[in-house]
Amino acid sequence: MNVIDALNWRYSVKRFADKLLSREQVNGLIEAARLSPSSYGLQPYRIIVIESAVLRQQILPLAYNQTQVVTSSHLLLFAARTDVDLHMAQEYAQLATQNKDVPEASLARYVDMIESSITSMNTLQRQQWAHQQVYIALGNVLTSAAMMGIDTSPIGGFDSTAVDALLGLNDKQLASTVLCPIGYRHNEDPYSQRRKVRFAQSHLVMEM
Repeated sequence: MNVIDALNWRYSVKRFADKLLSREQVNGLIEAARLSPSSYGLQPYRIIVIESAVLRQQILPLAYNQTQVVTSSHLLLFAARTDVDLHMAQEYAQLATQNKDVPEASLARYVDMIESSITSMNTLQRQQWAHQQVYIALGNVLTSAAMMGIDTSPIGGFDSTAVDALLGLNDKQLASTVLCPIGYRHNEDPYSQRRKVRFAQSHLVMEM
């Protein structure tokens, strides 16, 4: 299935089948997230894989009883880091030094640029920036899942403050951004038969 066919095939599943993904499939989606682009390559987020039925039942009311939270094979939680600071540039530098193709002088200039960018943002702007990076990774995961024949149902409508408290994310310097149930669509999910509603390219695209 090519990418356009895969994107036409996918939709936000409302009813999942009682069928589990393999660990290999889940790891494949996590790898797609890991390889996603992000600003300066900093990847200021974490991805939490939730299999626990108990935890998912606790999250369900916090997600306004959207049943995909408990009926999917796995629940992914994308969370932005709340500790965005200059140390992130040093984390990147330590990782990049393992790449022998990157000259140290060039790396030093790049780190200076990252630090300058971070310094220019206040606390709120840093948090907003981190959440924005999450959505880049999420988009990559949704497309990759479709290419793999895996269904998804991204959920932004949930009580993030309550979820953070439930999972102890504040202590981990994280803030939840989006939930993403993954698995297989139920063959009786009526939404699978609905025609995709999207604006035409002529509506979306401006040429200058």
